[in-house]
Amino acid sequence: MIWFYFLLLTVLTLLGGSIPFLVKSFKSEWMTYMLAFSGAFLLGITLLHLLPESVHELQHEAGIYILIGFFIQLLLQRISHGVEHGHIHDHHTHVHGISPIFLGLCIHAFMEGIPLGFNYQNTSTMPSIFLGVAAHKIPEAVTLSALVLMSNSKKNKWVILLFFALVSPASGMLAMYYGQKFQFISNLLVYIIPVVIGAFLHISTTILYESGTKSHELSRQKVISVLLGLSFALATLLFPHE
Repeated sequence: MIWFYFLLLTVLTLLGGSIPFLVKSFKSEWMTYMLAFSGAFLLGITLLHLLPESVHELQHEAGIYILIGFFIQLLLQRISHGVEHGHIHDHHTHVHGISPIFLGLCIHAFMEGIPLGFNYQNTSTMPSIFLGVAAHKIPEAVTLSALVLMSNSKKNKWVILLFFALVSPASGMLAMYYGQKFQFISNLLVYIIPVVIGAFLHISTTILYESGTKSHELSRQKVISVLLGLSFALATLLFPHE
């Protein structure tokens, strides 16, 4: 089943990223609602599934690593320029190219793929986290593709998108393989997961605050998107678990 999740995540990321390449009439305001939904959904999954698992493993120590992850993501944002939040900085892309942004996004994607390869106490956690990561990857891939089209790298647009789509599944596979093969890797993953939680908290709350609006106002459509995201996150509690 885990291999199906990895394959599906790759396909969904590719589909999301292909939208700016294939749909010329794609409207930027659609991204606002996609981001609001994904931010709320990712926040819900993090608090309802990842956080309880981490606290179960590490008790109060989990908070230290969550803080570390939060500020690591803050630093990564300086490299990616907030593309994982849906930001499109065309001026920076023209001046500096896509490479620094792409590097920051790939580091971020590698981090968010790690939880997919971890063994959880609650069997409902894995499908919930997959859905949370997938919901975030789709608008993230859309934003990356839009930036690629603005840059001088658009000749390689499909190669860039494919590489990005493979990063998170690859990190999940590595975490799963080495976590099962080496006990010290498995022990290390217990501490890496709360670091990823901190990064997810930073990303999701930033998306919810900004999500494309000029004055950070809560429009009716954005409220509906947020409520839908939270509702879907709460619905994952209904997954069968042990």
